[in-house]
Order: sequence, then structure tokens, then C-alpha cells
Amino acid sequence: MTALPIDLDPTRIDVRAATSADGAVITVSGEIDSTTAPGLRTCLLEVLERPGTVTVEVDLTGVSFLDSAGLSALATAHRAAQAGGRTLQMRVGGTRAVVRPLEITGLRDVFTVVG
Repeated sequence: MTALPIDLDPTRIDVRAATSADGAVITVSGEIDSTTAPGLRTCLLEVLERPGTVTVEVDLTGVSFLDSAGLSALATAHRAAQAGGRTLQMRVGGTRAVVRPLEITGLRDVFTVVG
């Protein structure tokens, strides 16, 4: 498994992708907003396009803020995963900053949410 840091504004968000033979875990911490969401979207789409990737887990337990731009980035990745026959799952834990926006928008029922 390799872990690669993704080049985003390190003062606002930290994104790390760890890959294995059949999937990846993308760990996100910090704020996902209109400034950082485009970079996160790019990262998610790049990982989903890698040959041999079957499952991608996005660990959002370290996220302290999630706005509509972040939700849009996650929704775009979800649609790309479905179109490519891949599985995208979100690990949210009990993080209110993530759980609440997903619940309010109904995306918690659309996404595959684990833990």
C-alpha cells in the first residue's frame, strides 16, 4: 500500500490517498468548502479512474466543515464510481460537521456510508 499526499492548501485541508491492489482509502481532514472542494473532486476522480481500482473509501472522520461545494464534489465522485462500476463508500463516524449536511440533503441515503 502506498500513501501519497495530494497537493491542496495544507492550511485548510489535508488529503492522503493510500492504494492497494484493488482499491484505495482517501483520508480527508480539515475544511471542505468552495476553495478546497475542486481539489478534492479532482483527487477522487483521479483515484476512481486508476486501472484495477474496485473500491474507494473516503474517510471523512477528520473533516471539520463540509458545505455544498464539498457535497457536490462527493456527489460527482459517487456518480463517477457508479458509471465506472466501482464502489465508493464514505466513512463519517460521528462527525457532526459531516453527518448533518449528509442528513439534511438526503445524501446519507444515496451514498454508501460506513462507520
